Amino acid sequence: MAKVGKKRAAVDAKVDRNKLYTLEEGTALMKDVNLTKFDASVDVHVRLGVDPRKPDQALRGTVGLPHGTGKTKRVAVFCTPDKAEEAKAAGADYVGLEDLIQKVQEGWTDVDVIIAMPQTMAALGKVARILGPRGLMPNPKTGTVTTDIANAVSEVKKGKISFRVDKTGIIHASVGRVSFSPAQLIENINELLHTLQRMKPSTAKGTYMKSITLATTMSPGVKIDPKVIR
Repeated sequence: MAKVGKKRAAVDAKVDRNKLYTLEEGTALMKDVNLTKFDASVDVHVRLGVDPRKPDQALRGTVGLPHGTGKTKRVAVFCTPDKAEEAKAAGADYVGLEDLIQKVQEGWTDVDVIIAMPQTMAALGKVARILGPRGLMPNPKTGTVTTDIANAVSEVKKGKISFRVDKTGIIHASVGRVSFSPAQLIENINELLHTLQRMKPSTAKGTYMKSITLATTMSPGVKIDPKVIR
């Protein structure tokens, strides 16, 4: 068994692994048990009572976090020339089409979100095998395939995130940074949880919100009482 350092052991001792914390308790504890010297990401992991193998239960969507994620996302827009200036004015970091496709073919994927117009999706098909595994392929369900380029870019820059359930039924999402106040983290977490609640499939049986865990980089997970969602 790997030896646990004194700092990690001390931090682990602060977390009661058998307790379900309130959001107020959990977010405060997150700040207390953070071991990193940098402004670590605070992530939430929600286990849902869904079967991702069923199309109507393979949840995927977006949510606008009131306080953003604390990270400025790099956005690339694949659009027709007449929309290029609109995309740049909205804050897109990279704008183009064939030139960007060529960059991707050469190995470039240094971007967080890709937004595309419907009429450019056929061209993007050339690099789908590169973008898809990295979670970068635009999709209408996440609002990244649209004719309203300016609004899509603006929403991402303001804190809109996309999420999808993994094959084990868990949603993973970044909801802020350790430097956020507990109140900011709670508002962001609640926005995500209520969005997931509204998306509950009618075919899902049994308990829907099975477990909620908060964690930062290298910190122990803190279990949150699922009953926080009413």
